[in-house]
Amino acid sequence: MSEFLDTVVSIWRNSGFVGIVENPLYLVMIAVACLLLYLAIVREFEPLLLLPIAFGMLLANLPFGEIIHMEYFIDITGTQDPSLYPMFSEILHHGGLADMLYLGVKLGIYPPLIFLGIGTMTDFGPLIANPKSLLLGAAAQFGIFVAFIGATALGFTGAEAGSIGIIGGADGPTAIYVTSKLAPHLLGSVAVAAYSYMALVPIIQPPFMRLLTTKKERGVVMKQLRPVSRTERIIFPIVTTIIVCLILPSATPLIGMLMLGNLMRESGVVERISKTAGNELMNIITIFLGVSVGCTTNADTFLTWDTIKIVILGLIAFIFGTVGGLLLGKLMYLLSKGQINPLIGSAGVSAVPMAARVSQKVGAQENPSNFLLMHAMGPNVAGVIGSAVAAGILINIFS
Repeated sequence: MSEFLDTVVSIWRNSGFVGIVENPLYLVMIAVACLLLYLAIVREFEPLLLLPIAFGMLLANLPFGEIIHMEYFIDITGTQDPSLYPMFSEILHHGGLADMLYLGVKLGIYPPLIFLGIGTMTDFGPLIANPKSLLLGAAAQFGIFVAFIGATALGFTGAEAGSIGIIGGADGPTAIYVTSKLAPHLLGSVAVAAYSYMALVPIIQPPFMRLLTTKKERGVVMKQLRPVSRTERIIFPIVTTIIVCLILPSATPLIGMLMLGNLMRESGVVERISKTAGNELMNIITIFLGVSVGCTTNADTFLTWDTIKIVILGLIAFIFGTVGGLLLGKLMYLLSKGQINPLIGSAGVSAVPMAARVSQKVGAQENPSNFLLMHAMGPNVAGVIGSAVAAGILINIFS
């Protein structure tokens, strides 16, 4: 009987329940993970990444599961000191599944591969047909720098502020890439905030779109875009890669992979690998990225005042990004004498294609015959390029 009791006591002492008793914050994180799972499954808020991130969060906050060992990564953060290379050996010999997967985040592998997949699914035709859209995509990055200034004022370092500000680009892979380079300890908070706000585009943007535009402006019907030739479509990713990467080499991994994917799509000669990059490869990387990022959201590091600040600053960044695009859209409306609908400016944030659909929806509410989707896709895909360029600037300054 005593042996049985000893066994029961031993099982209890080694169970996760003891860890929860010792640190009740685990229960809070489990509840947060379940909330995110609800939003992903029931409400379908960015489910492709929010679901694996939320489940990774759940795994990371089940005590004693040791799904990931962040201590392996602490000493190699932001340094090229050769004496720290043995830490990689420690990970490879003693690390678990999530440790191995997280190397893809730490080494900056997953986000560029996701950009490769995005490139195969992106039609740059609307941007090529209307190059002015590039200005709207650039204006929508305004929120990044507003949040950067706000984060600096709140006591974050320059690198941390850059990681927080990039949330305003509304591009999850870019936010993860920048944060993994500049402030890995904030990765979980930044990733959750970035994907949450991307999912909330249809809720966050419309009030500001109506506030900053008049009924007349929202009802503007834009002229049909000109046809774009195959030659233009092929030249665009090549020229963009050369120009952007020569000006800003630190943006090469993101821009290079984005444009490679697009070139594979538009060339028409590598259909098989184009489909693989946009489907199988991207789906695999999405699982790896989501789970490994979710596993970094431990109760001890996630439930802090810094996380609350990041969530607030991320919202500010997203709002000002939307406002920046809308204000430039209004200016272009005036300069074009009413030929440009300013609503397409809000699509300059790179939540593709959701932001463009929101522009279409709000415009159609004022004028049911209005079709803004293709016009909004120009600023939308320009925002993808703009967020990658902003990422390159921040990494160049603070890495």
